[in-house]
Amino acid sequence: MTADSRLIIPLDMPTRAAAERLIGCLDETVSFYKVGLQLLASEGMALAHDVSRQGKQVFLDWKLHDIGATVERATAAIVASGACDLLTVHAEPQVMAAAVKGRGGETRAKILGVTVLTSLDDDALEALGYGLSVAALVERRIRQAIDAGVDGVVASPHEAELARRLGGPDFLVVTPGVRPTGAALDDQARAATPADALKAGASHLVCGRPITAAADPKAAALAVIAEMAAVPRSS
Repeated sequence: MTADSRLIIPLDMPTRAAAERLIGCLDETVSFYKVGLQLLASEGMALAHDVSRQGKQVFLDWKLHDIGATVERATAAIVASGACDLLTVHAEPQVMAAAVKGRGGETRAKILGVTVLTSLDDDALEALGYGLSVAALVERRIRQAIDAGVDGVVASPHEAELARRLGGPDFLVVTPGVRPTGAALDDQARAATPADALKAGASHLVCGRPITAAADPKAAALAVIAEMAAVPRSS
């Protein structure tokens, strides 16, 4: 079974060496990797360059969030590195517009607005002071992402259908919180199986611990890919 480019594996490891061991274990089973904040503090960009040179795709999940000018300059620097296929920013209008401006005419790097973290539910949003439900806040942020001109959003599988309906067929809908059938939910409050997430409208799935913490990560990845195969690619 060959790699399915809709599957993204997060390299949420304490060291670059640990991440490289996982990549080696997965071999040709996986073609898309996410480098997040844990490795950003050490060798995240160096790892991203190495992964890109191996012919794989790189998702820099850094959730940029600052004043517009800073986000614009940071996005420009990241895009200029040549080691980025997807980049996340917080789905706030000023932040997203600045990222689009910083990206300029570069067509490889796609910008995603992070709507509502998948660890949050309605009660958590209320505790944070929001007067909206998860569904209402996600919808508002999707609409703002479309207006800002970003390429897609990060949203839970539960909101994938809404993102697809509002964004259209070419809009990227990247869904964390993907858990294979029978897997533990861990800290994901809004999770779904790989097939269900794709059927709902996801373009890409992020699946972490069920694969990265498995005794045999390659076998676990193949099992997820088998579940994904039940849903044909849209293109």
